[in-house]
Amino acid sequence: MLRKEQNEFLTQTGPGTPMGRLFRSYWVPALLASELPENECPPVRVKLLSERLIAWRDTQGRYSLIDEFCAHRGTSLWVGRNEESGLRCPYHGWKYDWTGQCIDVPSEPQESGFCQKIKLKSYALVKRGDVLWAYMGAPERQPALPEFEFATVKPTQTYTSKRLQECNWLQALEGGIDSSHTSWLHRGELEIDPLHRGSKGNQYNLGDMRPHFEVTESPGGLLIGARRNAEGGKYYWRITQWIMPCITMIAPRADHPTGGHFWVPVDDENCMVWNWDYHSVRDLTPEEVTAMKNGAGRHVIYEEGNSWRARANKDNDFLIDRAAQKAGISYSGVAGFAMQDSSIQELMGPIVDRTKENLVSTDNGIIMARHRLMRAAKALVEKGEMPPGTDPVHQRVRAASVVLASDQAFKDAAKDEMMVRPGVAHARV
Repeated sequence: MLRKEQNEFLTQTGPGTPMGRLFRSYWVPALLASELPENECPPVRVKLLSERLIAWRDTQGRYSLIDEFCAHRGTSLWVGRNEESGLRCPYHGWKYDWTGQCIDVPSEPQESGFCQKIKLKSYALVKRGDVLWAYMGAPERQPALPEFEFATVKPTQTYTSKRLQECNWLQALEGGIDSSHTSWLHRGELEIDPLHRGSKGNQYNLGDMRPHFEVTESPGGLLIGARRNAEGGKYYWRITQWIMPCITMIAPRADHPTGGHFWVPVDDENCMVWNWDYHSVRDLTPEEVTAMKNGAGRHVIYEEGNSWRARANKDNDFLIDRAAQKAGISYSGVAGFAMQDSSIQELMGPIVDRTKENLVSTDNGIIMARHRLMRAAKALVEKGEMPPGTDPVHQRVRAASVVLASDQAFKDAAKDEMMVRPGVAHARV
């Protein structure tokens, strides 16, 4: 368990907090590129790491991420007019360029130079794959652009979605690190979901309910090996990658697309869960993309009128079906991988009290992740050390599923399979 002050240290990511400084060392997903589809399109609200921001795209197509509020009297620039290489506040006409610099104050003489003194807070925003990534740290410490494989393959090979989850980012991340719950929470979905069924790994998951975990540090985070019994005295290994601070890569099944999550803090009581699927050596099929858009795999169907909140949510008890639960069709009664995870994590409360936990051996990955996060945040604050996961080398990695002889260590035997190798398919079972 964690002490109260440790729990607060890890869960608070606003400006000036240690974990907030850690997150601001990375490029993090901020928007889908489709949210700013063309030059001079309407601005979009973005809340990220407890900061209220506006994203927009100017006349020249430059992406901008600036403070939401006009420096004059605090009007939200979401109602701003995106025109002629700037965003103009409709209240009194103050205008800002893509860097946040005020370029026009109509009520003041131009020769006064007043507008040159006004500049909104702004952050770097770049397109990589189908995601717009934000960097919110010191400009002189800006790392190289993200090199995750899903963001660098052809657009026809990848699909990304996001959903709002109404709980702190850490309990959502810890669900992604925890591989042992698959045999329980998701057992009813493995052979129903079109992006999972038909995998031999499903049989191993359901046939061995007591996985053995081995966790080791990697340059960018952790390697988490979940071992289950296979035929002939061999072991089935699901190897998950955790890349700091908030990325989990999920082991593939059969020839289905594979992927993972970013668990990005919106504020201390909400997070945006980014879900990606891609195939390393082929295009996604129309059937796979349709399934993703219809909520299969890690994706969801959205609530009407609310872009990123799932249709199944805490207000309707996640559409739990007690009859399906009793019949064993769905182990929890909640349908879909994403909403099964989300329901469990949100029902813990906005920020779970970790002083009340009773952890076991299958929680080793979670324990090690917490300690590595705390170490990295303290090293950054106290010594200025760049945290793991910012180096593109740390990002060019894969999750894997393999069957190995009982005397083989997964981290050695599957070493090559855990690295990105362009043109070579994932190791999958």
